[in-house]
Amino acid sequence: MSSRLFKLVTRLASSKAGSVEYPFSKNSLLPVPLAVPSERADALRKGRGLMYFLQQNLPEPKKRQWLQTLFSRQHPQRLLPGSVLTVTLEHAPGVFSGVLMSVRRRGPDTSFVLRNVVQRTGVEMQFFVNSPHLKDIRVIQRAGGGPGKEGRRQRRAKLFFLRDSPSKMTAISAGLKG
Repeated sequence: MSSRLFKLVTRLASSKAGSVEYPFSKNSLLPVPLAVPSERADALRKGRGLMYFLQQNLPEPKKRQWLQTLFSRQHPQRLLPGSVLTVTLEHAPGVFSGVLMSVRRRGPDTSFVLRNVVQRTGVEMQFFVNSPHLKDIRVIQRAGGGPGKEGRRQRRAKLFFLRDSPSKMTAISAGLKG
């Protein structure tokens, strides 16, 4: 029994992949533990700088860039409510397009809500940026994209009033300001 355990531990330690096989199930994969710098290990064990370390190391690089650009408060390329987005998912529905109604910025738990009218029924979906099911975010049209009245951005952080007025919703998603 101990030789089998020793072989398992050496195989796990020598693995170079991004995930390793779980010893009790062939279908499960274990992520490789994060590499912690030795000079920061004691401080992290005591909890100093732990959240910053996790925010910088847990999300995938692509999703970390989304958090720093698209969902930042100050970045010039940030998404404003009223933008039209297309989100690609790993599972059904594969692709969802809609108007960005709100952004909830909570670090790694950042989420956003898209709304679209499908067969005369309003459909809202909330997406978490760090979700493993989220594959891609494409910006179809930015709010405040053009000059003059056409480029006027929405003056609200949450566009929940669009739930009550489908004409304004379709005008925004069609690229017209109503």
